[in-house]
Amino acid sequence: MLIEQPPLILRWLYPKALWRMDRNDKSVYLTFDDGPIPEITPWVLDLLDKYQIKATFFLVGDNVRKHPEEFKMILERGHRVGNHTFNHIRGFEYLSENYLANTDKANELIKSDLFRPPHGHMRWVQYYTLRDKYRIVMWDLVTRDYSKRLNGFDVFLKVKKYVRNGSIITFHDSLKSEKNLKYALPRSIEWLLKEGYTFKVFD
Repeated sequence: MLIEQPPLILRWLYPKALWRMDRNDKSVYLTFDDGPIPEITPWVLDLLDKYQIKATFFLVGDNVRKHPEEFKMILERGHRVGNHTFNHIRGFEYLSENYLANTDKANELIKSDLFRPPHGHMRWVQYYTLRDKYRIVMWDLVTRDYSKRLNGFDVFLKVKKYVRNGSIITFHDSLKSEKNLKYALPRSIEWLLKEGYTFKVFD
């Protein structure tokens, strides 16, 4: 549970970051990290179109550079985008100056007011600098669709177990998540709709 649904002590590390939205509203915020890539992102977009759902994609700048058509598809279909650094780097492993420069480089292509740090962490200096430029979006439920220890059914069960009003749910449109994502995402969407949840994006 420390991974799937972060405890309050972890949420307190980054005050003003968005971990969960309105707990009185039966809605969820579907997000996808690490794209865009031609192998997965169009499939995700087609599925979202099928259910008339809008989502938020936290994009790696270098993937946007390599796959501009997929980036264009996300925008044209009315989804939100956010910055996920240019090279998907870990904040703790980089000097703040270099990490912030990598983020700025990504935003030259992405042009968003939303940011999510890869792996969900960054140094405090990085956080306090970035929060003046972006709304920093974390998560209330990370599905772990990327894990080799889980199968698609496991991922689906995590959605059912941990989702709640206002949950920010994280999937990944990446090759390492492909098998689990293609099993769990459509089943999760159908289950959430059946349970009465609506899907929202960040203002």
